[in-house]
Amino acid sequence: MEFRLLGSVTVVAADGRELPAGSAKRRSLLAMLLLNPGAPVTVERLTETLWDEEPPRHSRTVIHNHVSGLRSLLTAHDAPAAGVELVTDNGAYRLRTPDQAVDTVRFDRLVARARSLDDAARAAADLREALALWRGPALAGTTAGLPLQSAARALEERRLAAVEDLARAHGRLGDHCAAAGLLHTEATADPLREPLVAHLMHALGRAGRRSEALDWFHRTRRALAEELGIDPGPELTDAYARLLRTDTPPSRPDASPRPARPPGRSDRVPPARHPSDQEPPDRLAFDRQAFEPVPPTRVPTVGGLASVPDQRPAPAPVPAPAPVTARPPAAPAATAAQHTPWPFPRRPRGFAGREDELAALDRATAAPGAVALLTGGAGVGKTTLALSWAHRRHQDFPDGRLFVDLCGHSPLPERDTAAVLRELLLALGLPVERMPATAEAMGARYRELTAGRRMLIVLDNARRSDQVRPLLPDGDDCVTLVTSRDRLGGLVASDAARPVPLAELSSPQAVTLLAATLGPDLVAAEPEAAARLADLCDGLPLALRLAAARLATGPARALAALADELADEQDRLDLLDVEDTSVAATLALTVQHLGEPARRTFRSLGAHTGATLDSRTAAALAGCRPDEAAAALAQLATAHLIVQIGRDAYTLHDLVRLYARSLPGDTDTQVLPRLLDHLLNTLLTACAAAEPGSEPCCALPPGTRRPAEVRPFPDRASALAWYAAERDTLRGAVEAAVTAGLHDRAWRLVLLQWPLIVWQVRDGWAPLLEHGLAAAEADRDPGAQSRARALLGWVLLEEGRPDQALDHLERAPDLAARAGDGCAQAVALVNHAVALARHGDHAGRSRVHGLLLKALSLAERAGRADLVGLARQHLAHECLAAGAHEEAAQHAARGLAVAEPPFPVTRRVVLQTLYGRALAATGHPEEAARHLGAALRTARAHQYGEGEAEAGAALRALSDGGAAVAGAVAPAVASPGTAAPGTAVHATAPGGPAYARPSTYPR
Repeated sequence: MEFRLLGSVTVVAADGRELPAGSAKRRSLLAMLLLNPGAPVTVERLTETLWDEEPPRHSRTVIHNHVSGLRSLLTAHDAPAAGVELVTDNGAYRLRTPDQAVDTVRFDRLVARARSLDDAARAAADLREALALWRGPALAGTTAGLPLQSAARALEERRLAAVEDLARAHGRLGDHCAAAGLLHTEATADPLREPLVAHLMHALGRAGRRSEALDWFHRTRRALAEELGIDPGPELTDAYARLLRTDTPPSRPDASPRPARPPGRSDRVPPARHPSDQEPPDRLAFDRQAFEPVPPTRVPTVGGLASVPDQRPAPAPVPAPAPVTARPPAAPAATAAQHTPWPFPRRPRGFAGREDELAALDRATAAPGAVALLTGGAGVGKTTLALSWAHRRHQDFPDGRLFVDLCGHSPLPERDTAAVLRELLLALGLPVERMPATAEAMGARYRELTAGRRMLIVLDNARRSDQVRPLLPDGDDCVTLVTSRDRLGGLVASDAARPVPLAELSSPQAVTLLAATLGPDLVAAEPEAAARLADLCDGLPLALRLAAARLATGPARALAALADELADEQDRLDLLDVEDTSVAATLALTVQHLGEPARRTFRSLGAHTGATLDSRTAAALAGCRPDEAAAALAQLATAHLIVQIGRDAYTLHDLVRLYARSLPGDTDTQVLPRLLDHLLNTLLTACAAAEPGSEPCCALPPGTRRPAEVRPFPDRASALAWYAAERDTLRGAVEAAVTAGLHDRAWRLVLLQWPLIVWQVRDGWAPLLEHGLAAAEADRDPGAQSRARALLGWVLLEEGRPDQALDHLERAPDLAARAGDGCAQAVALVNHAVALARHGDHAGRSRVHGLLLKALSLAERAGRADLVGLARQHLAHECLAAGAHEEAAQHAARGLAVAEPPFPVTRRVVLQTLYGRALAATGHPEEAARHLGAALRTARAHQYGEGEAEAGAALRALSDGGAAVAGAVAPAVASPGTAAPGTAVHATAPGGPAYARPSTYPR
C-alpha cells in the first residue's frame, strides 16, 4: 500500500488501484497524519487543520467519524498485512506506515542520497527519480487550513531545492542546456525567486546564451521594482556581475567545493551537450569522457562561441557593478580582450567512417564564401560530422571558429535571431555599450566584423532558411557550415548553399562504429551478431551508440543477446533509451515541428507493413486524397523522416516506422483495412498486366473500399517488377491481416501474388502459401483452400518435396468441386496431373491423361480460353511422351487457335514448338520446320531465352533425324517458362512433363 502527498492526496492499493479517500476534510486529516508518519497527532492539531475558523461544537465527533472511515478503508484493503495501521494513542491518532510507503519520505531520502554522492550522473538519476514523484501541487484536494498551507509551501520549497540540485548536477556533467531548460520552467512559474533566477542565469551563460541570461536579470529587476519596490539582492546582482566580467569564467552555480578527482582525470567541466542530432556522449556508457586541452588563447570562446583574438592591449578589468537600483543602470563596458576561455566543442569521441562525407564537405567548402549545408535525419550524426570536420580543418581558420546551436529541433525554444547576433558580436569583440539596438543593425555590424577574416561559422540544428540567413558572415574567406534535419532548399536558392546529404551508415561502417565504441575485440568475437545489430539499428549512429551503451552498462556483454532483444519490434525503441537520450525522443523533436496534415500522415505510417511507399499508399493509410498525401510525404522527406528514392517513391526505416506506431493517434481503426484494400486493388491491376487475357483468381471481399487512385501498370514487366519490389510489404500485410482477424483479405493477398510465385517458383514461397491456406481455412472458403493447395503443391513439387506436394494437389480438386468453382478445379487437376506424370510410374499415364481431359472439359464449360490452352498444352506434351503423335498434334493445333493476343506470347511459343514436334513425328517435316522456325523467331524477338533454346533444339533434331525430334527435345520442352528479360527460369527434371509457370496457376 502506498500514500501520496506530492500532488492530490491519495491512497493506492497493492494492486495499483487508487482507493476512494473520501471528502476534502477526510483527505486533510489523512494528510496531517502522513506528514507526521508514526508520530501522534492530537485532536486539537487535527481540528486546527480541518477548520480554518471556529470549529463546530461536534468537531470531535466529525474527526472520530473520519478516522473510523479511514480505518475501515485501510482494513478493507488489507492494510495491516502491508504494515499500515491507524491507532488511537492517549487522545491522539497515530498512522504507522513502512518507511517507503509515503512519497514524501521517499522524496526526501532520494534527495539526501543525491546530495551525498560525488558522482554527478548518479546524483542526477536520484534527483530525477525524486522529482518524478511529484504529480502536481503538494497536498492538492485538501482544505485550506493554515497547517496544510504551511506544509504545502514547505514541500514546494523542498521541490525547488531539488530542482536546483538537479540543475547543478547537469552543470557538473557539462549539460548546461538541460540545466537551463529545467530552471527556465521553474523561473517562469516563480519569476521573483531570486536564487532560482540566479541559477538560471549561470546555466544560460555556461550554455553559450549570455544575452538570454542578461535579459532574465533585467526582467527580474523590473519585476522586483514594480511589484515589491525593491532592488535585486546580492545573489542575483553577483550573477549579473559575473556574466559581465569576461576576464574569468563564470563561477559554478554551486559554491560548494568540488570533490577530489582520481589522478589522471580532467578537472575541466565538459562543454554543453547539444540535444539534437548529436550521438550521446560516451560518458553515458563508458565513463571515459576526456576533453582536449583548451585551444590557444588566440581562439578563445564566449558562451560556446569561438571568438576572434584582439591584438590590442587589454584594459584593466571592469569592477563589479554597484548595487542595482530600481531604475535601469548603465551597462558596464566590455572589451574585446576579455572573453571567457571556454573551448570550442570538443572533437567527438568514437567517430568512425564517413570519409566520403568528409571529402564532400571539403569540396562544398572550397569556393569563396562557401556555405555548406549538412542535412540528414534525426540521430544520423550531423553535429558529430560537422565538429569532426571542423577539428580536422582548424588550421584553415586562424581568425577563429564560432559554434551556435540554433535549437531548431530541440526541447529548448528556438533561438531568437537578435539574441544569437548579440552573442556573435560579443564573441567578435564588440563592447556591450556599442551593441546596436535592432536585429537588422546587429546583422549589418556582424557582417562588417566578419568581412576579410578567415573564420569558420558552424550553425548547428537549424530548422528554416530564414533562421540562418541573418547569421551568414560576409567576405570570401569565411566558411559557414549549417546542419539541419530539413533540406533548407531556400538557402540553396538564395545563398548558393552546397548540400551535403548525410545518410545512415552502411553495414560495414556501422560495424566499424561499434568497434570504435565497444572495442575491436568484442566485435571481432561476434562478427555476425555485430552485423545483425547494425541492421537492427538501421545504420543510425545514435541508435548504434545507445545499443553500445546498453551493452557496456548491462550485466551481459554478448552482442548476439542484445541483437535477439532488439529483434522484437515491441521492445526495440524501449531498448534504445539510455538515461535521458533515446531514439524516440530525438525523432519527437522533428515530428513536433510538422504541420498537422504531415503529422497525421506520419502517425498513419506506423500501420504500414513495408519499407517502401508512394502517395497512393500513404493516401490509403491516412484516408486522404493522393495529392494531399503527396504534399505530406514531401514534407516528411524534407524533414528526413522518410527518404525519397525516386519519383513518388519513398523508403521508411524500421526505427522511424516503429516510432510512428508508438505515437498516440486518433480513434481511426480503419487504417489497416484501408491499406489492405489498397493492396488488394493494386494486386488485381498488377495481375491483369502481368497475365493479359487472364481472369482474376478471386473477387474482392464484401465491403472492400475502392481507393481514390490505383497504380497503373503499362506492361507485364512493370507489373512483375512491382510484385518483386513489394514482396516484403505484401508479406507483412498478410501477417497483419491474420493478426487482425481479417482472414478474407489475408488469403487473397497471398493468392493474388501468383504471377510472381509461378515465375520465381523456387524462391521460398512455401511459408507464405501456408499462411494463405491457414487464412482460407479460417475463412471457411473451400474454393480459396483449393487454389492455395494447388499453388502450394506446385511450389513444393518444384522444391523437390513430391510427397508433401501430392498431398496438397490430391485434395485441391475436391475442395474446388465442393465450392462449385470449375475453373479452380480445372487448374487443380492440371497441377495434379503434371505432378503425377513427373513422379508417378509409367502405368499411371492413363490417369494423368484422364485428369487433363477432365480439366479441359471444365475449362471449355466455363468458357476460359486461357485454361483451355493450358490444358491442351499439357495434353500435347503428354501425348508426345506416350507416342500418341496424332493426338498431340490435334491438341497443340487447337491450343494455338486460342493462344492469340492478349494471351502471353510465351504461351504461343510453347504450343507452336509442341506442334512442330508433333508434325515432325507424323511425317510432315517441312510444315514442322515452318512452325519451329516461327516459334524460334518469336521467342528471340521477345527475349524468351528458354523458348528460343527449345525451338532451336527441335529444329536441329529435325534436320538430324526427322521423326526423332519428338523424343529428342522432350527434356527441353519440359520446362516451358516464360521469363521476362533477365529473369532466371528453373528447369524441371529431365523428361518430366511441362508446367508453364506464368500460366498454370489460376487467374
